[in-house]
Amino acid sequence: MVDWAQNGGSVNLIKITFVIALSFLFLFSNITCSTITSGKTPSESEINKEAAKAYSDIKAKSKISTRQDWNAMVQRVAKRIAGASGENFQWEAILIESPEPNAWCMPGGKIAVYTGIMPVLKTEGALAAVLGHEVAHATRRHGLKGYARAIEEQQAGALIGVATAVGGQLLCKTENCRLLTGLGGAAAGIALTFFNRKFSRDDESEADQFGQNYMAKAGYDPSESIKLWERMGSVKGGSAPPEWMSTHPSDTHRREQLNQWLPESQKIYHQAPQKYGTGNEIK
Repeated sequence: MVDWAQNGGSVNLIKITFVIALSFLFLFSNITCSTITSGKTPSESEINKEAAKAYSDIKAKSKISTRQDWNAMVQRVAKRIAGASGENFQWEAILIESPEPNAWCMPGGKIAVYTGIMPVLKTEGALAAVLGHEVAHATRRHGLKGYARAIEEQQAGALIGVATAVGGQLLCKTENCRLLTGLGGAAAGIALTFFNRKFSRDDESEADQFGQNYMAKAGYDPSESIKLWERMGSVKGGSAPPEWMSTHPSDTHRREQLNQWLPESQKIYHQAPQKYGTGNEIK
């Protein structure tokens, strides 16, 4: 998962209150005691069920965008990328009204795009690149592994211990986590177990490569994935940390890798039954 909010736009930090921390404790204790057997590694189906519950909570508590053209674009791109992935998930996609330039995909195929990222993308093809990347995290089970580790390590107990001591101390390390914990309930629970755990560089690179292939198979010009990172770099204005300070590859390294993989993804693109190029312009 790319923390897209770090790639442009003003970031409004949301403090995690003591009440939210306790609600997370309640959720997590229910998961570990009833849904998932204590001391046992949770299965994929169990984790997907919890993700689906949190997604329903997010849909109920978030402001869903009513902009028809953007909603239609998100739905068709998500459907095409999901189909290209070959995974039989219970796919869903929503467009959330928020200035944050973010997008994500939960384990099991639950997708969200924030309206703040749309003007940055410029094209439908760039949206396909973003969703291809996020969907690849789900299909490659990156988030699944992180969620399982969080449960196995009983991270909830440590987090709640801190919350009890300091109340509203900021616990989230990522902007996606901060946004979702502000909703409370199941959304806060999955935020602290899934969205607060950054992917490794290897996971990010794998998501870039698979995502580029997914967008190509879905009929979008894979070269648009390279232009996407050029746009993200210009929005950041050179404010990105050096690569060695982050689990994420730098934008420069990302573009280099995507260029290396482009010949293969172009072959996939040329075999696509229907081609959309860069798709519609995002206005």
